[in-house]
Amino acid sequence: MNTLSCAIRIIRFPLVRLAAILSAALLISFSTTDAKESQKPNFILIFADDQGYEDVGCYGSKKIRTPHLDLLAAEGMRFTDFYAQTICGPSRAALMTGCYPPRVAERGNVKNMHPHLHSEEVTIAEVLRDAGYATGCFGKWDLAKHAQRGFFEDLMPNHQGFDYFFGTPTSNDGFVDLYRNEERIEEKAPMATLTKRYTDEAIGFIRRSQDKPFFVYVPHTMPHTRLAASEQFQGKSPRGLYGDVIEEIDFNVGRIVDTVRELNLTENTWIIYTSDNGPWMVKNKGYLDGDLPEHHGGSAGPLRSGKVSTWEGGMRVPAIAWAPGRIPAGKVCSNLAATIDLLPTFAKLSGAKLPDDRVIDGKDISHLLRGEFARADPEKHYLYYHLNHLQAVRQGKWKLILPRPEDPEWLGVQARNRHIHPRNDGAIPEPFLVDLENDIGETTNVAAENPEWVMRLQAIVETARADIGDYDRVGKNVRFFDPQDERPTKPRGTWFKRKS
Repeated sequence: MNTLSCAIRIIRFPLVRLAAILSAALLISFSTTDAKESQKPNFILIFADDQGYEDVGCYGSKKIRTPHLDLLAAEGMRFTDFYAQTICGPSRAALMTGCYPPRVAERGNVKNMHPHLHSEEVTIAEVLRDAGYATGCFGKWDLAKHAQRGFFEDLMPNHQGFDYFFGTPTSNDGFVDLYRNEERIEEKAPMATLTKRYTDEAIGFIRRSQDKPFFVYVPHTMPHTRLAASEQFQGKSPRGLYGDVIEEIDFNVGRIVDTVRELNLTENTWIIYTSDNGPWMVKNKGYLDGDLPEHHGGSAGPLRSGKVSTWEGGMRVPAIAWAPGRIPAGKVCSNLAATIDLLPTFAKLSGAKLPDDRVIDGKDISHLLRGEFARADPEKHYLYYHLNHLQAVRQGKWKLILPRPEDPEWLGVQARNRHIHPRNDGAIPEPFLVDLENDIGETTNVAAENPEWVMRLQAIVETARADIGDYDRVGKNVRFFDPQDERPTKPRGTWFKRKS
């Protein structure tokens, strides 16, 4: 066919058919673009147990090597002022519900030291599962009773929004039983194997779920003692066994990131790494900040005290966020943020619906994750609860520590805090105001010089006491789902009785 004939055939091609082909091509192109833009993001949340503020290289550790976490921070964002709770169970209740622990409902309408999270509470897994997510939990649960045996089976992860569970009911204080979903598959599992096995299972779940949005929650058993590291890491860290444990966790974080890269999920996956509370100081001789090889507890670095306290070392934790193309690389966020903010933030990023029949304390911080720090709410505050006792409040750089007696009787078995140095467990005779920007170690009371801030923060405290409650009252928006004769006016719980 000569050139002229070919040109004539093109001219004679029916214009209607040509238009239809072009329209179809454009529709396919737009549909592909729309699908990509509307694709829900994946979330991977890694939750260490008792890892201190300075137990990561990028947070100042000189003896613990964490190259994978440091790389996440370099490619993403490191938070300097990120908060959890004082101990394990309450911290997990806060993370799962986006609420301060005294607000959430527990089985039997009582308060336990480690919450028995009521089935009517709405977890982050339930919010995302209802939005079409595959949800998996790999590690320590601790919300169905603080016990390896005799826990409430119907409050375990498979009944709280997770499609798949591989892990253990609670802490490794004595031994660890392993469950796959609701079946106990191993009694008294070797603790040195846990970090790798949780990660293996999480990676398998990611691979199986890669064609739909997924939420992977990895609450590690470690470095809560008893400590154990695999042969690959044991005896390798200059920081001793504690350092071995952290370095093994770091390595396994790297394995998860490598899997995300391998599956080409990088552009649609958010990874958050943080800890449930500060370091366990009682595991360090003399309650020292963890530094020596023989110390089995972590380091709070410049912060005061550690786990089971409302000083900064007890509740301010390392937090790293990674999402290439969405989180600006190398950013450091000094704005106030907390684990309670993750539920509303994941809901915002995924388009999931938050429950509208209850108060959620956390706030969407997706603007912070994008590096839009100027949009931070200057009125945002954070409440420092230890069990049901409101002990401090922070807004901006100001933290007000509230007066309390030595050994508060309302803390029951926790009245004398044996987990922290005695100097951090005394009475607070008067309001203690701290400028955290200039006094991160909380050494100096500047209340007299700043009476306006004392009054401002005290007003927030009174609002919180009316809303959530305190040791002497139950707030108006505390949730109770089990039948009861009347709404209690004071907290009732299993930990209020002091041991004789």
